[in-house]
Amino acid sequence: MRAAKVDRALCICTTLEEFEAVHSFALSVPHIWASAGVHPDNEGVREPDLETLLSLGSLPKVIAIGETGLDYYRLGDRSIVDMEWQRERFRLHIRAARQLGKPLVIHTRNASEDTLRLLKEEGECGDSQSAGGVFHCFTEDTLVARRALDLGFYISFSGIVTFKSAQSIRDVVAMVPLDRLLIETDSPYLAPVPHRGKTNNPSYVPFVAQELARIRDCSIEDIASVTSRNFEGLFKVET
Repeated sequence: MRAAKVDRALCICTTLEEFEAVHSFALSVPHIWASAGVHPDNEGVREPDLETLLSLGSLPKVIAIGETGLDYYRLGDRSIVDMEWQRERFRLHIRAARQLGKPLVIHTRNASEDTLRLLKEEGECGDSQSAGGVFHCFTEDTLVARRALDLGFYISFSGIVTFKSAQSIRDVVAMVPLDRLLIETDSPYLAPVPHRGKTNNPSYVPFVAQELARIRDCSIEDIASVTSRNFEGLFKVET
């Protein structure tokens, strides 16, 4: 990771069952931090409660709550009405983040309206009492991006931005203020071109940064500086 000049990262927790491994890894490696949460699309796993999220979120090197949000992509025979369990899970994560004063890592897929609505209903409006956070691996359009920005959130881009079919994502890159911009892997998925189809890893992040630099007509060093500063500011860490 350091060889690719990637010098800080957040290791995402997606189930309570995996939290111990994620947290132990973060404790063992400088400049790696952990989150605590349950991915919205994970069924058949231990369900979080507020007390558990508050407890895990208070541990050393846990700097965010999530990955959380809503995912209506795999509804199958169910309707959106049937996904109330996801919405309640999301609400618990928002409440934990607000009580802890730690940012949210938001996942939204085919569910942007409900995602934004629940954030606002739970008090996330970009004021001093808001937890804030990041819409990770952003795949929505510029309208959703503007609404997320209006709520005080950052926008993070993955290797998708390098895909030929992703012009709508590149349009979002062009309009997000530099001081709200982040980059990521979403590892092990979504490796950027020229490594598309391979297992993703942090050493591929510079390819994402290079594409953002091209879109914003700046240097990759500028993107590295901006995203590093944004990471430190959002997650309140020093490196």
